Formats: sequence, structure tokens, C-alpha cells
Amino acid sequence: MNAFKAYKACAPIAWSPNLYITLVRGIPGTRRLHRRTLEALRLRKCNRTVMRWNTPTVRGMLQQVKRLIVIETEEMYKARKQKEANHQALRPPLVINHLPASASDSS
Repeated sequence: MNAFKAYKACAPIAWSPNLYITLVRGIPGTRRLHRRTLEALRLRKCNRTVMRWNTPTVRGMLQQVKRLIVIETEEMYKARKQKEANHQALRPPLVINHLPASASDSS
């Protein structure tokens, strides 16, 4: 089982009111019907995420292009964004003193 299937399998999609959909594979080389479906979902570029209501119509569209996307619930999306924010958070600056210890003693 690859990582995306494992990632999608842990989400109880039926219970979530909103779905966060991310396009993870490229559009070139896909069927015209799949391109039209992605266009209807407003997914035009890779690694872009859109939020859609969890309706049978949207779930049917997602089923059609499931190999190109990753589906997340609201909790999963917020947890992922929080993890990314923590990873990119500013760290305290390193202060390095370039003066040798003996130079400050001789003054």
C-alpha cells in the first residue's frame, strides 16, 4: 500500500462536513474527462488545495480522479498546516563571538 492510499484510508470522509482536496499528480497526460472534472473542482495546479462540501456529487467527482488527488477532513488539514507552520517557525538566532578569549583579558 503506497503512502497516499494509506493517508486517504485513515480519513472517515462520510462524517466530515467539509473536504479539503489537494491535487498531487500532474494534469498533462490525463484523460479529457479527468481534466474537466479537475477543472470543475477548481484544481488547476499541483499541490493546490480547495475546500468543498461533502455531498454525493462531489464524492462522485473525487472517485473519478482519486489517483490524482488526496482528500483530507478539516481536522487532518488543520493538523497538517499546523505541522508545516511549526516546521517553518523562526528559531532564535545563533550568537557567535569571534573575539578570542585572550584578547578580552589583555585589555
